[in-house]
Amino acid sequence: MTFEELRWFVAVAEGEHVTAAAAELHVSQPALSRALARVQADVGVPLFDRDGRRVRLNRYGRLYLEHARRALALLDAGRDELAAATGASGSGTVVLAFLHTLGSWLVPALLRGFGAAHPGVTLQLAQDSAGEMLHALQSGSADLVLTSPRPDDPAIGWHALASEPLRLVVPPGHRLAGRRRVRVADVGEDRFIVMKPAYGLRSLTDELCERAGINPTIAFEGDDIGTLRGLVAAGLGVSLLPPPQSAGAAIADPATPHLQLADRGAARELGLAWEKNRYRSPATETFREYVVANGRALVSAL
Repeated sequence: MTFEELRWFVAVAEGEHVTAAAAELHVSQPALSRALARVQADVGVPLFDRDGRRVRLNRYGRLYLEHARRALALLDAGRDELAAATGASGSGTVVLAFLHTLGSWLVPALLRGFGAAHPGVTLQLAQDSAGEMLHALQSGSADLVLTSPRPDDPAIGWHALASEPLRLVVPPGHRLAGRRRVRVADVGEDRFIVMKPAYGLRSLTDELCERAGINPTIAFEGDDIGTLRGLVAAGLGVSLLPPPQSAGAAIADPATPHLQLADRGAARELGLAWEKNRYRSPATETFREYVVANGRALVSAL
């Protein structure tokens, strides 16, 4: 028995007339009669009694009709709920994960613009490390992620939004504090304040140190750039961090120098990532297309 056959059974049961029901359903009478026979064969008992040219529900048919109506109502409700969740009805929910450092500038800018254009779509937000977000994207628990660096998985789609320069952040009074431009090798003997290994910024720090030929002493590993910046200001060590005006991170001490880096590759690429081969709901695709079309301009204006 199919969903369509069950709906046809309800139509005949409510009107108790096969010919009229066939006309209403836009099917031939023989096709409808065969469908009714399949429904009755499936339940294992006759549901109608013949009364001249009409059919009438028997007591088994009346019993089954109530269950059929409830089943159809549940299926219709499920379809409507899916339409709402995916955005097929002009609404929907998008699960967007993003780096902590983007939560005070890039994400709010995107949400303001998108919300004004698509008020029916809800953004469900989550913050995590680059590694955890990639896992969420691959498992389907996140629809889209704003991350850095670009994932190296060929199954992940990518749209670059900005290249954010990194700065060498040193404590006030540090021997390099008066310099405008330095190299990572200049702090090879210093202790480093870094993000934990799951974070993309940690990967960039490790790469830059390796290129500079240094093996840094790690004084602290953290989850939050604001914490790292504060610990540098307190004199615990140095760190490679994005500029505070871009990352939206507060500086514990305004005198903490943020020095330009001369090293090649001393920047992190920010972008939007998605699973190429996974189904994207209409709401998800609408948000993805909005970011692709408007994201770079929004970043430039910040």
